[in-house]
Amino acid sequence: MTRVLYITAHPHDDTQSYSMAVGKAFIDQYKEVNPDHEVIHIDLYKEYIPQIDADIFNGWGKLQNGSGFEDLSSTEKEKVGRLSELSEQFIDADKYVFVTPMWNFAFPPVMKAYIDSVAVAGKAFEYTEEGPQGLLTDKKAFHIQASGGIYSEGPAAGMETGHSYLQKIMQFFGVPSFDGVFVEGHAMMPDKAELIKEDAIARAKDAAHTF
Repeated sequence: MTRVLYITAHPHDDTQSYSMAVGKAFIDQYKEVNPDHEVIHIDLYKEYIPQIDADIFNGWGKLQNGSGFEDLSSTEKEKVGRLSELSEQFIDADKYVFVTPMWNFAFPPVMKAYIDSVAVAGKAFEYTEEGPQGLLTDKKAFHIQASGGIYSEGPAAGMETGHSYLQKIMQFFGVPSFDGVFVEGHAMMPDKAELIKEDAIARAKDAAHTF
């Protein structure tokens, strides 16, 4: 069965967030088109996503030096074990849908923490004599990003780093297909905000048919 991870990074739901509203439209349409696919929602504001810290480095160091998992401290076990769960879940999925707002030209910090948890050498990529090689060559990814200004074109083009980062990391993982929908300008043009959202929802639903 095809497994889809629907990964959202917003503290609000679809009634308050533009990115979440468009994301919901996308995933609902996807489910309608693919009723036999399994969709797993990972709400990064509700999940436990450990940040890589001294406990994790200590735990990894012990494991690399030959210690067993049982030799880790309780805190190390909790954090290292959770990172392993997240990584395995990511590797086992077939498709990824990321939904984020653009905050300060990027995405919320919890999304970076999540990416760090799944960017595991030997699972998502490997190092070779020719350089790093992605291992997720049979996956697909899609990103929905909302921003109050316009950053995909015009004077501010090139300033955003959220979508471009995800594009780079998916390329690093070897994911051959990465696309997305931008929801832009609703703060700049509040009188057109509803039209901007409706247009993005329509584009997202269209994209869901071929994702």
